[in-house]
Amino acid sequence: MKILGYILSALGLATIAFSKVIISKLPFLAAMAKGELYTIIGGFVLIAAGVAFILSGSSSSSSNVKQASQEVPIYEGEGRKRKIIGYQRAK
Repeated sequence: MKILGYILSALGLATIAFSKVIISKLPFLAAMAKGELYTIIGGFVLIAAGVAFILSGSSSSSSNVKQASQEVPIYEGEGRKRKIIGYQRAK
């Protein structure tokens, strides 16, 4: 999903940068009074969608936290002399 986000963001930046070229190639946008404004707004929408995809794909770091919390310690000894000798996955 992150790759799609980067592609959408780059496409949005290119749309904003080349808005005048895009309007000259698309006659229906040139006929509109605010064609360039609509093209720029479309570029910003693409950038926002790309950033949303990038941020939604960053949940891998939170899954590492969940994995660590599913482990339980293995103790050796009794009372205050107990020591953790390893960890076991909880079922």
